[in-house]
Amino acid sequence: MAGKTKYIFVTGGVTSSLGKGIISASLANILQARGLSVTIQKFDPYINVDPGTMNPYEHGECYVTDDGAETDLDLGHYERFLNVTTSQDNNVTTGRIYNTVISHEREGKFLGKTVQVIPHITDEIKRNFKILGDSGLYDVVITEIGGCVGDIESLPFIESIRQFRNDLGHENCLVIHLTLIPYLKASGEQKTKPTQHSVKTLLETGIQPDILVCRTERGLSMDIRRKIALFCNVPVDSVIEALDAKSIYDVPILMLKEKLDKRVLKKLKIKADKHAHMEEWKNFLGKLKNPTAEVHVGLIGKYVELQDAYKSIKEALIHAGAENETKVYVHWIHSDELNKSNLEQKLGELNAILVAPGFGERGLEGKIATCQYARENKIPFLGICLGMQCAVIEFARNMLGLKDAATGEMGKRSKNKVIDLMEGQKKVSKKGGTMRLGAYDCRIKKGSKVAKIYGKEKVSERHRHRYELNNNYVKDLEKAGMKSVGINPQNNLVEIIEVAHHPFYIGTQFHPEYKSTALKPHPLFVSFIKSARDHHKNGDSRTD
Repeated sequence: MAGKTKYIFVTGGVTSSLGKGIISASLANILQARGLSVTIQKFDPYINVDPGTMNPYEHGECYVTDDGAETDLDLGHYERFLNVTTSQDNNVTTGRIYNTVISHEREGKFLGKTVQVIPHITDEIKRNFKILGDSGLYDVVITEIGGCVGDIESLPFIESIRQFRNDLGHENCLVIHLTLIPYLKASGEQKTKPTQHSVKTLLETGIQPDILVCRTERGLSMDIRRKIALFCNVPVDSVIEALDAKSIYDVPILMLKEKLDKRVLKKLKIKADKHAHMEEWKNFLGKLKNPTAEVHVGLIGKYVELQDAYKSIKEALIHAGAENETKVYVHWIHSDELNKSNLEQKLGELNAILVAPGFGERGLEGKIATCQYARENKIPFLGICLGMQCAVIEFARNMLGLKDAATGEMGKRSKNKVIDLMEGQKKVSKKGGTMRLGAYDCRIKKGSKVAKIYGKEKVSERHRHRYELNNNYVKDLEKAGMKSVGINPQNNLVEIIEVAHHPFYIGTQFHPEYKSTALKPHPLFVSFIKSARDHHKNGDSRTD
């Protein structure tokens, strides 16, 4: 579609975690399947400049883009559903908005005027609404607003939508409001009052929603739809049912059946392909839902109580499972609970082991012991970021005899810091946005297992770390059987290690999970699950 970019805003009410990100990604997926160029952005109402310094227990995973932005985990959903890359322009926080406005005030750009929420903050928000649209790359920009309507911190964003909509006109901008229709078991009824109150709150800000998407455990009858339409002042065909789904990847198909895309196209007067070409997506769902085998993978981490802390890893395992037509059962194992005396009990029935990223000393020795168990017992192993570093420490201790081998992050007194602070990080004092972030090239050695997995010798992968494998130990590690098979050509940083004479023992300094999508699963994860499946077939692990 050539012409002016159209804007869609997705707001939420009643409660958080209703799934605005998944609804946004699903709508974008369908519009993309109808031949449109679509992107999604997330505006978060918290005052942190970005999620980079937030505890995973607070925020879940910090997702990293190619250009090095530390962003909300919903951007991972956007990329996984659309198979396109996002950037720092796709995630904006209140903190970033205020930081920009205050910087302008300090520079004298407001010519001494009083700086206020309206118009200065709202103008900056509106400017950010339009950055992606003004690029000329997109027919549609979908903007998800974090939090709930009525939250005090969301008010500047909601007011900005009101102004933005008036500026562009209703044919170029619409609002989708996601709400909840709870079912009261005691009375056997679905209740529309929470939705009515949520829409009323939105109306009080000057915004009439164009479409209501209603999360519900049970299907909405026509009577319920008419009631919602009547009290919320929308056409009945703009009341969209969003049933709870077994998988987030079912949601685009559910929204397609509800004709959400048709309502959007009609209201915005967008010309698109007559039908959504969802064949590839349906093929992915077919493989996901009809596995021919199963594997049990242990995910060893320190934040396993909140699985969102490892959201991209979990989804990458699902993608790889579908590609292998294999059901992946993930066993969430706290590294704090592991030691040499209980490894067989905790890990003995697994088909594969993944040691996850993390920061800090807690649970480190449990991860190191796990690496040794996987290596010595020939269990398929994937170590990511700190997981790779733990594999190096374990190997140095037990194969090189360096009993005090450690990471400089935790083992300050060790004489053998096989993992140490990157040279460029030694003078860094600020925490936010100062790690090695974003995409960097990696050259893969010919003849290695990893080269066969990728099928090429040069790749680009995303990073988020401060520490690296100390190159002073690389030769000794290689002689003992731990090969450095992926190297950054610019600074000679070791990106990938693999252990010889092992079916699958690979560690990556980067985060391959960030680049896995539903339709293009990451090759390392695909090979990891294939190896786990082969391990299961060989009778080396659990059978149910």
